[in-house]
Amino acid sequence: MSQFFTIHPDNPQPRLIKQACELIHKGAVVVYPTDSGYSIGCHMNDKNAIEQICRIRQIGSDHNFTLMCRDMSELSEYARVDNVAFRMIKNNTPGPYTFILKATKEVPKRLQNPKRKTIGIRVPTNKIAQALLAELGEPLMSTTLILPGAIVAESDPDDIRDKLEKLVGLIIHGGTLGEQPTTVIDLSEGEATIIRRGSGDTRPFV
Repeated sequence: MSQFFTIHPDNPQPRLIKQACELIHKGAVVVYPTDSGYSIGCHMNDKNAIEQICRIRQIGSDHNFTLMCRDMSELSEYARVDNVAFRMIKNNTPGPYTFILKATKEVPKRLQNPKRKTIGIRVPTNKIAQALLAELGEPLMSTTLILPGAIVAESDPDDIRDKLEKLVGLIIHGGTLGEQPTTVIDLSEGEATIIRRGSGDTRPFV
């Protein structure tokens, strides 16, 4: 049975944010709000929790996992970013984008795309997500919560509770959100390639 925290979307309660991060450090899989639907995440070094997420979403090890980062300084620690890519990302974050970049050695190998050695990077605007990342002091391994058979992100935390309360450690209710996942931009080979059109405007990358 998972825990269910109702956290204010504009003024996240510090006590609940701290409790959520304690659960993540203990190995909990967490469902939490972002600027493009709900995501599911865990501590980036927790092999068991990552495997649990793969089972819930029915994805394989070749899936492009994402590190949810607090800001650009954290991003550059975990991804190789040239000057052109850095400017592109800086001009469009925080926001509903996932950027595919070459991973640094700081990224656990199990999170990297096995063939391309890449990692997804996000900097969210959502205040609950930002509060979690600030309290954690490190990125959160994440993927958009798109359940098997669905084509959009989960948006209603009460529905999520009905579907997942026996499969995850914590569900954070941060309001009903949009269903559009992030726009995914591949910057790993130098030029911007749009992999998925989502809630982020693609015009800056065309």
